[in-house]
Amino acid sequence: MECPVCGSESSTTLKSKKISSKRKEVNELLLKCNSCNFVYKNSITQEKPSSYRLIISEHEKSIKTFIDLCPDERLEVGNTLLSDIGQIEITSIETNLDKRVKSAVAKDISTIWALSLEIPARVGISINLSGKVDSYKVDVERDFKFSVDDVVKIKDSIFRIKSIKTLDRLTKKGFAKASVIKRVYGSPINLNSYDYDLTNKIVSSKLFKEKD
Repeated sequence: MECPVCGSESSTTLKSKKISSKRKEVNELLLKCNSCNFVYKNSITQEKPSSYRLIISEHEKSIKTFIDLCPDERLEVGNTLLSDIGQIEITSIETNLDKRVKSAVAKDISTIWALSLEIPARVGISINLSGKVDSYKVDVERDFKFSVDDVVKIKDSIFRIKSIKTLDRLTKKGFAKASVIKRVYGSPINLNSYDYDLTNKIVSSKLFKEKD
């Protein structure tokens, strides 16, 4: 808030008063400029928060709840919000016209879909065993890094990572954080040493045999 006399944005609040209506809240302020000591009035008007439907994914489980947002607040896929269960990331937005969009103003939104950032990332692991595939799901910290050429132990298998499938691409070089990885692909190698052990991170496992 600029001082109307000298233009300084540095001020001290001498008095404040809130006036509420059904939709808006006005905060009337009495301010003193810290540069020229001029005393002046100003006010801040904002929409009152409203509740919006929120569906939070925690792997195979979905939590239905609500979140309070200002009606004029713009939301985008990828934004992070603080919900009643902690930090979440918006994955999809549905408007009042039953359309899925990447961005919308809150008052036009019917449902927000989001992913919980308070839980571990769940990553698929596939080990090619020439005729069959060992498949696992592991829970690791969201910022855990998987790199192509890492040597990994899981149960009795030691394998080298050959490629990594993220949310938007398949890569055969570099690394990615667990939070954006869908699946890691590897092949067994004859080594006794490894970079890390995922055995105690296993959530589920399956064995797929190649069809004749």
